[in-house]
Amino acid sequence: MATVPLVRVVRHCDRLLGTAEVGDYAGAVNGLQVENSGKVTRLAAAVDASLATVRLAVAAGADLLLVHHGLFWSPAHPWTGKKYALLQTLLANNLAVYSSHLPLDLHPRLGNNVQLARALGFKTSRPFFPSHGQYIGLRTTAAVPRETLAARLATATGGRPLCIPGGPEICRRIGIVTGGAGSELKLAAAAGVDTFITGEGPHWTYALAEELGLNVFYAGHYATETFGVKALAAQLSRKFNVPWVFLDHPTGL
Repeated sequence: MATVPLVRVVRHCDRLLGTAEVGDYAGAVNGLQVENSGKVTRLAAAVDASLATVRLAVAAGADLLLVHHGLFWSPAHPWTGKKYALLQTLLANNLAVYSSHLPLDLHPRLGNNVQLARALGFKTSRPFFPSHGQYIGLRTTAAVPRETLAARLATATGGRPLCIPGGPEICRRIGIVTGGAGSELKLAAAAGVDTFITGEGPHWTYALAEELGLNVFYAGHYATETFGVKALAAQLSRKFNVPWVFLDHPTGL
């Protein structure tokens, strides 16, 4: 089994993902969030960093957990109760955590959006949907019946998406932003798409989609964001010759 210095893996991830250059929410804290004793022998990948996924990573024998949603999204909490259990589990089991949010959404090869687009059969796309000083999504042109696109999404994500049939029956200008972009339907429509694929959105967006003449597919925040961490872990595994495992802990949301 190969042993790789943690600092080497982190530097590679930071360069590969453009961690220092990509804008993000203030609480995202992209990069290494928790260090270990300095060695990596086995990787685990998960969508979310939580006590549940940390325990799964420990059970899998991992010493580096790669996540899309990291540990820090708001001002520091008291490390008590479940927070203490999380910290204690990380430290007691020498488990490092590396998090990549928007950098892993927009990456042109490993990103959630490009990986989902490929899974849907779209081979060409261009940047779409501005956020934090850059485009985080993709748009493509096609001629796909709405029901066919729904079936492709179900295959790609493992669950039937919720469809708001506010646009044409044939989807021709399709925008993709994984995660929770449903509250920004106006932004998607203003970019000229007739179909918008994302993870989740509020109740009121049903009526808004109808008013905008926009098809909307909510395929699940979790389900649309499993792609990036898998692709990143696979890339690191090839480069550093260490095994990896995906820790599936679906939320149903």
